[in-house]
Amino acid sequence: TVSADPQPNSDLSIDPAEQNVVRQQFARFGSECRTFAPMYRQVTLQGLRSTMASGARLSLDQGPGYADVLSAWRHYLAHDNNGRGVVLIGHSQGAMVLTRLIAQEIDGTPIQSRLVSAILMGTTIAVPKGKDVGGSFKQIPLCRAADQTGCLITYATYRSTVLPPANALFGRAPGEGLEAACTNPAALGGGSGPLRAYLTGQGSLIASAALQKHQWSKDMPVVETPFVSVPGLLTAECASNEHANFLKVTVNADAADPRADDIPGDLGMIGKPQANWGLHLVDVNLAMGNLLDIVSRQAKAYRAKWGAR
Repeated sequence: TVSADPQPNSDLSIDPAEQNVVRQQFARFGSECRTFAPMYRQVTLQGLRSTMASGARLSLDQGPGYADVLSAWRHYLAHDNNGRGVVLIGHSQGAMVLTRLIAQEIDGTPIQSRLVSAILMGTTIAVPKGKDVGGSFKQIPLCRAADQTGCLITYATYRSTVLPPANALFGRAPGEGLEAACTNPAALGGGSGPLRAYLTGQGSLIASAALQKHQWSKDMPVVETPFVSVPGLLTAECASNEHANFLKVTVNADAADPRADDIPGDLGMIGKPQANWGLHLVDVNLAMGNLLDIVSRQAKAYRAKWGAR
């Protein structure tokens, strides 16, 4: 949800907001795949604020936005796919729209055989407690190995120091016997692992410019490159508390080295994050390097099984 258009749903013009989110969340996948990023009439930031302020139920997978994505998917299959394997990638509203698309158009259909993987971040996907299949999708399991295909990667990130509160927006699955799925891109088989993040050099986020430039190093106050990597700074593991299942991100700060001891990514005023959102604004950036490695391995496994299409 990034559109700054003033109406409840965006138009189909490509504005800087859409270009920015593609650069941050999607463009890097071009190193592994042919990329398609269809414009859709998403609920805008203004529409999201108005709906949340009214207390009405958020239905981000309905209306013209979903109709646009459905049309784009069917057009792609008819004109561009040519039998190839597909990775479907979405975050937040995009992940909610793709969840509905997968459930209605792919899950349990012949097209499911073309699914290399689905990567749905910053949303809640339901599975039966302790299970990898069922719930939101009937036949598509969670990914538990980097070379597993036809599976789902899903998570929502929260800081280890700011855990999901009672009003957490992600990680709570409705329905008896269900829980929110969590797959850790840094360790699909379970446990903790290092995140290979690509964070913006200026500290800007997907839905807004940075309020102030992030200082990544005590010795280098300004970083000029579009993105920065922070090896060893971040680790993640799937975790739960009484409110949610989530991907817990730990910042391994070292006051003795010159590198910054924290990262941007919280929603809210500086120093006062909105805990219920977690690290939603950098869900994708945090694991970008891990996801690229996984997609590369999945693509090789898919081609080995189905041929080099």
